[in-house]
Amino acid sequence: MTNEASQTEQFAGQVVSDVAAALSGVMTSLGNKLGLYKAMAGAGAISPIELANKKNLEVRYVLEWLNNQVAGGYVSYDPAAETYELPDAHIPVLADEDSPVFLVPALEVAASLWHDEDKLENAFRTGDGIAWSDHNERLFCGSEALFKPGYKANLVNEWISAFDGLNAQLEKGAKVADIGCGHGASAIVLAEAFPRSKIYGFDNHIRSVEVARKRARESDAGGNLHFDVATAKNFSGTDFDLICYMDCLHDMGDPLGAARHAYGALKSGGRVLLVEPAAEDRVEDNINPVSRLYYAASTGVCTPCSRSQEIGAALGAQAGPKRLSELLSKAGFEKTRVAARTPFNIILEARKA
Repeated sequence: MTNEASQTEQFAGQVVSDVAAALSGVMTSLGNKLGLYKAMAGAGAISPIELANKKNLEVRYVLEWLNNQVAGGYVSYDPAAETYELPDAHIPVLADEDSPVFLVPALEVAASLWHDEDKLENAFRTGDGIAWSDHNERLFCGSEALFKPGYKANLVNEWISAFDGLNAQLEKGAKVADIGCGHGASAIVLAEAFPRSKIYGFDNHIRSVEVARKRARESDAGGNLHFDVATAKNFSGTDFDLICYMDCLHDMGDPLGAARHAYGALKSGGRVLLVEPAAEDRVEDNINPVSRLYYAASTGVCTPCSRSQEIGAALGAQAGPKRLSELLSKAGFEKTRVAARTPFNIILEARKA
């Protein structure tokens, strides 16, 4: 076999793995929706019949699903006993909805892109954008479920704590805006953690704001939380102590204009907390599975979203800290820095003098 043929065979194997992962993503989503992972979590070795009976499901389907999970390395198999087990280390990723590494909702985002494939094909051919509101509904719920555990785990304890004096300021009582708040996950975390502060969530997607208000009523947040429909360049209010952008600035048509509006809405000494997808500054430094995921999301969601708006800057989900810092500086912020990092996010602080 020639070297070229060997390379082709190796690459074909990679594509087979990708197709298998795509098909198995449906199986993972089903495992979540049918409660199979939760039923296996902490249960030890279990037979297909036992698992099927636990969830009142047809055993033949459960058996085939289990074998798919074994082949993918999600579940372990004991051939002597013919039993299956969900390893403890996999529980936070597959079964614990409060875990910051609960990744199953990402499959809802992927599903939305399949639904919207024709729209994306048209965007490639025309250069047009796709508004956030024009995507399949699974994108909205999937994004909320994917980001929410990370906000609950990191926003107060890690990210805000990385901003000097901010925790104490919020505990005493501050005025906060959460721009592009979506279904309100991050704003609700802030309102619950800092009841003396006033939290204002703004989003230009009416349905998302309606859901955010519903989520607020269902939460432990008090009267310190308010949601309104507004864009990043026309939200109302001044003298904010803190303005947050949670995984959304790169989706905006005019992120520089948004940052300038934020600068004007902050009081002296006020700060921006910018949460963006983890990225380095150069493409060659973003060759990894996380960036592969984010570049796909950027192509299918973030770039079309930006192109659907005025200016259509299309910053992209992998802009990196250098470009983000330059944008914030151009908007007028005197001090910018990378305050924290996670495997999935970079967190920047920008301060108004």
